[in-house]
Amino acid sequence: MRVLIAEHDHVLYTRLLSQMAPELEIMTSGDSATLSSMAADCPVWLGQPDLLATLLRQGHRPQWLQATWAGITPLLSEGLPRDYRLTRAVGIFGQVMAEYVLTYMLGHEREVLARLVSQVERKWDNRMGQSLAGRKVLIVGAGDIGQSVAQFLQPFGVELYGIASTAREQAPFIEVAALDALGEWVGKVDYVINLLPNTPNTHDLFDAALFKRFKPTGLFINVGRGVAVVDADLVEALKEGHLAGAVIDVCRQEPLPQRHPFWTAWGLLLTGHSSAPTSPGMMVQLFVENLRAYQGGEALRGEVDFARGY
Repeated sequence: MRVLIAEHDHVLYTRLLSQMAPELEIMTSGDSATLSSMAADCPVWLGQPDLLATLLRQGHRPQWLQATWAGITPLLSEGLPRDYRLTRAVGIFGQVMAEYVLTYMLGHEREVLARLVSQVERKWDNRMGQSLAGRKVLIVGAGDIGQSVAQFLQPFGVELYGIASTAREQAPFIEVAALDALGEWVGKVDYVINLLPNTPNTHDLFDAALFKRFKPTGLFINVGRGVAVVDADLVEALKEGHLAGAVIDVCRQEPLPQRHPFWTAWGLLLTGHSSAPTSPGMMVQLFVENLRAYQGGEALRGEVDFARGY
């Protein structure tokens, strides 16, 4: 079978895939024109959604497309075809995302940034740090990654609550509420972690009205999508003290424009969309497992429902 790889790091992906599935004929190139000519003869594509969307726009059609990102927004753009099977990266981001979230939760409890300021000012800072034990955490988006993050947080003794499209029972959460209950929950917890995908229902969710309901001591972490946050409302809410701080990994526009208020917002830390990079090794393993299932007519992991957008 022929497989097209459309990745910036296509050399590494080709080497890993050749080792794991030597029977495949792999087509790839760093040149966009060459890649486009190859796409015409490949029924299966593996790669990053932005590059794959360009090939679709050029009129090429795969039978099945495996994206290397958890988010597949570029492939859902208006005017692009949806007459093929699409799977997104699942099951490979849990630990690295949990490590990111824990870094900033522990940093918040131990006041790491404040201590750094004290050091720069040569002030002896002997404030006592706090613990995560007993803290209430709301994971907004209790899907594949959200559930995995919750499992990694569990040993720290936090109380875990989730938000999903519909209310449900789901371990290890004490309760998973529906999305329309978000406003009731943000004021009950110490941490609000947004992991929601980019769908029409998730745009502008975190607005002035919602931020006013946060705990003044609460920390907001956005590792989902930038479109979920009304930027100006977050900046104002931090200024007014409606929440203690925000860690923002994803923005509406990336890289962030030089004049954007996030750069200088009080209590806001930017991390440049670095929370959960794709591991090529784990990604290729997922692809090979899905390829075997595809060839055997079995269900594929991470198959996207175009109507839902994830």
